[in-house]
Amino acid sequence: MIALLQRVTEGRVCVEGRVIGEIGVGLLVLIGVVRGDDSEAAQRVLERVLNYRVFADEAGRMNLSLREIQGGLLLVPQFTLAADTQRGNRPGFSLAAPPALAAVLFNEILQQARSQHAPVAAGRFGAHMQVSLVNDGPVTFWLESGRTAQASVT
Repeated sequence: MIALLQRVTEGRVCVEGRVIGEIGVGLLVLIGVVRGDDSEAAQRVLERVLNYRVFADEAGRMNLSLREIQGGLLLVPQFTLAADTQRGNRPGFSLAAPPALAAVLFNEILQQARSQHAPVAAGRFGAHMQVSLVNDGPVTFWLESGRTAQASVT
């Protein structure tokens, strides 16, 4: 599983011109589900997202997590993160999980996030979305579950 974290001062996702999720200061996280991902990978990625220390402490060092600052979390499904870009000029998506499984795992992450943190907002799986954000820093990190990282190395 892939999570692209962006530290933001604000983030918003719209579908058909309507805002369906928005946050203030926090993390906008794009989620990509790859073949072989399961509930364990989803939980591992969520724990890392909630505890990853990307916010400044009193000394200005990235030493605080989303949980510690009680910031917003905006989760957005994005299958293109699982693209194979090794060859040619067109991405392939053979590494992406089938849509039915990806939807289940994204919704699992969303439900778990809402049970462990607030506020949590989300995009809509399978929808054409417009995502806007103000990246703070800019600060952006690519996180992968252990299984995903191993698959991408081989």
